[in-house]
Amino acid sequence: MRTDLAVIGAGPAGLAAALAASARGVRVTLVDAAPAPGGQFYRWPAAGLGAGRPEAPQHQWRTWERLRDGLAASAADVLTEHHVWCVERTSEGFTVHALLGPAQEQPAEVPARAVLLATGGYEQVLPFPGWTLPGVVTAGGAQAMLKGGLVVPGRRAVVAGTGPLLLPVATGLAAAGVEVAALVESAGPGRLARHGPALAGKLPEGAAYAARLLRHRVPVLTRHTVVRAHGDDRLTGVTVAALDTDGRVRPGTERHLPCDTLAVGHGMLPHTDLAESLGCRLDGLTVAVDTEQRTDVPGVWAAGEATGIGGAALALAEGHIAGCCAAAHLHGTTPDPAPAALKARTKLRRSAAALDSAYAPPAHWPEQLTDDTVVCRCEEVTAGAVREALDLGAGDERTVKLLTRAGMGWCQGRMCGTAIAGLAGCAPTPAKRPFARPVPLGVLARQHPQEGPS
Repeated sequence: MRTDLAVIGAGPAGLAAALAASARGVRVTLVDAAPAPGGQFYRWPAAGLGAGRPEAPQHQWRTWERLRDGLAASAADVLTEHHVWCVERTSEGFTVHALLGPAQEQPAEVPARAVLLATGGYEQVLPFPGWTLPGVVTAGGAQAMLKGGLVVPGRRAVVAGTGPLLLPVATGLAAAGVEVAALVESAGPGRLARHGPALAGKLPEGAAYAARLLRHRVPVLTRHTVVRAHGDDRLTGVTVAALDTDGRVRPGTERHLPCDTLAVGHGMLPHTDLAESLGCRLDGLTVAVDTEQRTDVPGVWAAGEATGIGGAALALAEGHIAGCCAAAHLHGTTPDPAPAALKARTKLRRSAAALDSAYAPPAHWPEQLTDDTVVCRCEEVTAGAVREALDLGAGDERTVKLLTRAGMGWCQGRMCGTAIAGLAGCAPTPAKRPFARPVPLGVLARQHPQEGPS
């Protein structure tokens, strides 16, 4: 059935957009790959797990309840387990192409007059010796296990890397009974202090996390990094070391921390595949939008982490604004987003920019990679192979890819692209992918069947 507005992604931005547009009389179809709305931030356990207190490992549970109840009461159609791989422009608007269910073999289509991209972001993990060992997980992965599966990844954990996500991961694991041996943050307190005015609104939240870390007796090592993960068939411990002011490891500061889990992350990157395939302009690694959250492609809006990593509160504000403005344009009326959302967007974007600067990964992290460190896990390309390609004249991600196959595997460079750019000494660039996820050839063949002779 044709819809007015297809909202892709049911996280904070998508939920806010769908509710705002539906409330203004627009036929909305909310499309998401997960079994239920909520996205990564509002991930909650399946009913079959019988959680007595499902809100315990969650954040902003009351906000989620309002969004969930509002969605249930709205006229919006919700299509879960729809894995969108392409959005096609047509003479009548757009067609959203998806694959159904866990098997992702059966196709589905959603024709729409307009599209709102709320595709979120994904974690950035910079490689280090031993990072492929069983027991090493992403910080967000550890949080997803706790929120969605009510399980913990191990009994003794180190949470490491950089960025605000490390705080809820460390406190969440500790509250669930995991012994958190240390929170290892590569940024120093001085970086945050330099952005004090922009981050003033984050102080209460930061203080609450600090209190929880203290209550659970979690040691915090600032301006430190993981040098190596140890183990044969699984993780047994990590070596951490202090960083100097230039971001280099300080010799003689190494220490060993026994653990069976390492939850590591170095910030987030925006999902822009669908926007790129539609021809939307990018601003660096993010989707460029105007004050109404419109892209430069007519009929396409974007909100949330795809337009810049900024957290759930900013995603909610941007989603509301995008939903209101998309509905107004579909009706031919003047956009009427809530003034509070506009004010919040301005304030939260300023905070997000400050956090991005304060939590930048150490400048010299590629120097820690030994030649046998795997960089591209899909194709098993090592740092040594990448360096050989650089010696042969490669100076960017694409040339390294051609010479080594790094980035040609299942993830299509999503995991290794930043690492390859770091080794090559160039800034990461968006990878131009025709599809947002792998698609069976049979599905593609059915999309545009070859015409026989007349």
